[in-house]
Amino acid sequence: MSVPEGYSFTRYLAAKKSVDDRALNRHVWGTLTRLLPQAGPEKPLSVLEIGAGIGTMLERMLDWGLLSYAAYTAIDSQSDNIAHIRQRLPGWTAAHNYNCQEDSPNNWRLLKQAREIRVRFEACDLFEFITRETGRRKWDLLLAHAFLDLMDIPSTLRQLAELLAPDGLVYFTINFDGATILEPEIDPELDKHIQALYHQTMDKRITSGKPSGDSQAGRHLFEHLRLSGFQILDAGASDWVVFPNTQGYPGDEAYFLHFIIHTIQQALAGHPHLDSRRFTDWVNERHAQVDRGELVYIAHQLDFLGKVSEHFFTQENYSA
Repeated sequence: MSVPEGYSFTRYLAAKKSVDDRALNRHVWGTLTRLLPQAGPEKPLSVLEIGAGIGTMLERMLDWGLLSYAAYTAIDSQSDNIAHIRQRLPGWTAAHNYNCQEDSPNNWRLLKQAREIRVRFEACDLFEFITRETGRRKWDLLLAHAFLDLMDIPSTLRQLAELLAPDGLVYFTINFDGATILEPEIDPELDKHIQALYHQTMDKRITSGKPSGDSQAGRHLFEHLRLSGFQILDAGASDWVVFPNTQGYPGDEAYFLHFIIHTIQQALAGHPHLDSRRFTDWVNERHAQVDRGELVYIAHQLDFLGKVSEHFFTQENYSA
């Protein structure tokens, strides 16, 4: 495909589903499967996904057989993503032989043989949701997929822990961890410089006056989880690896790559420590590598499975 004239975040989320499918650590997934509590019609599993995007994690959990009886709440701050779920879900469920019943615009029942998943989608700010639900509801499983590394992790973890039922599990996936690799090289020195500046934009990101990023979030999560009162049950690498086969890039992954290059371009546009002409040439060549079916992209990330430890944290025993 040629370089897109415009970019759609929902299309990017759809395009990266196959990338995430390959990346997710199957050992961590297997541990999650073994440790999930038994669910049934009278006691469905209570699941909360934050930063749910367009619902691809729900699709994956259904497709990979993780959920049988569940009440699944999915929130995302972007109303466009939630609207896209409403458009996408009926077609996906039909293709996978689910009976999809809409009880209301944001509430659905997905039925298939001995499965019933009640799904609620909501466009809502995470911290407004936490404030509203703390003390009212508890969840057996809390998910954050390719999301937690966009937050102030220590303060976010402390609040998320309040939403978990006793022995509730957390499954935090695709947490970026300090490596962005694009091959083949264009200019080794320039490539390295661009990568370093790009990672700095993550470390310096501020949202609503608060830090909201960490280019080494994956490795730091080991300590953040421990200090926030979580026991780590499993962890493993979940690297994105995108490369062309004999037919080119799978699915819509060429678009995914163009979007990644565009993201780097937007993050570093006008950077005082980057020659604008050299950077423009670099961006154009990276797009051209995608068009020629040459570009290989690797991003190092980590998946975590955990639970609130027996001695749940207090404000006093937490130190950042």
